[in-house]
Amino acid sequence: MIQRRHFSIAAGAAAVGAFGMARAQSETPIVLGQSAAFTGPAAQLGIQFHQGAKLYLDQYNAVGGRRSVEIKNLDDGYEPDRCVANTKKLIDEDVFALFGYIGTPTSIAALPLSVKDRVPFIAPFTGAMALREPFQKNVFHLRASYNDETALIVKQLTHLGLKRIAVFYQNDAYGKAGLDGVTLALAQQNLQPAALATVERNSVDVAAAVKTIAAAKPDAVVQISAYTSCAAFIIEARKAGYGGTFYNVSFVGTQALADELGKNGAGVVVTQVVPSPYNAANGITREFADAARKSGGTVKPNFSSMEGYLAAKVLTEGLRRSTGRATREGLIAGLESIDRQSFGGFDVSFSPRNHVASKFVELSMITGEGRIRT
Repeated sequence: MIQRRHFSIAAGAAAVGAFGMARAQSETPIVLGQSAAFTGPAAQLGIQFHQGAKLYLDQYNAVGGRRSVEIKNLDDGYEPDRCVANTKKLIDEDVFALFGYIGTPTSIAALPLSVKDRVPFIAPFTGAMALREPFQKNVFHLRASYNDETALIVKQLTHLGLKRIAVFYQNDAYGKAGLDGVTLALAQQNLQPAALATVERNSVDVAAAVKTIAAAKPDAVVQISAYTSCAAFIIEARKAGYGGTFYNVSFVGTQALADELGKNGAGVVVTQVVPSPYNAANGITREFADAARKSGGTVKPNFSSMEGYLAAKVLTEGLRRSTGRATREGLIAGLESIDRQSFGGFDVSFSPRNHVASKFVELSMITGEGRIRT
């Protein structure tokens, strides 16, 4: 009797312990893997996006009753080979999804690994068509494409009567994606680039490019590169006497570009693919600004951190809509069910055959004081 009773108590304790273990396992964090530039000439892009995403997830995780979501981030220095190594490591560690990769050449290098292992690839910080076509079931884009951005730039310039448009672009997949967008938009108006010049990734060696483009005397220069090289080009072109205007796509990193340029930034135009973090008329801006204030100043509102914040918010909405235990397939289904939903004024629409959330694009301008106006 005594032995049987002791056995029953022990078995009961073991069952309770097993239940506690199962509960603890179910409550382990959902881990997202991010490979991005956190050092080097493109570092501010990775840093700012990550800060914005973490800002939202810190809020999300503070609410009880659900699994927390964390980001494991690895530095790739905006180099594809390092990004591939990071991605292999993250997949081997069984991260739940890949999230917030920064840049076209790095994202393109990582994409085949993500597709092969069916790991969700969420909100890469790039508008390249090569990541959107062909359609991949596990890939979701928050932002509009570079074709959308460059179409608006060309429309604006030609509307102003400026038709001699040169392109300064990074000599890689990102630069080529932007160049293709500009060329396509110009061709629709029976125009072609007035001049072309390149810069190598993670380089500020722009002397040859400045010489080539300045000699063509274009009305405007569309820049498809990161903030350090674009700033170097603008400064050197001005020194060479070029008096035209400069247009950039959103990937440049607007605040980082403004910081690099200082007073030289006056009049530089940048397209944006998320709402302005400075316009309190937007609900998402008020929410973001309030969260940034509560962070004690560790997160500075800018377009890149706003995009990270929005990306994390949309991802967790996908998790909320998935049923039962969190799975990769459930996240995909949850995201696909988001149809014409407003996130504080930023409209998001996915479906089983559309994984591009938004085509929103607007123009902004840098002032001589380093501020951004939209």
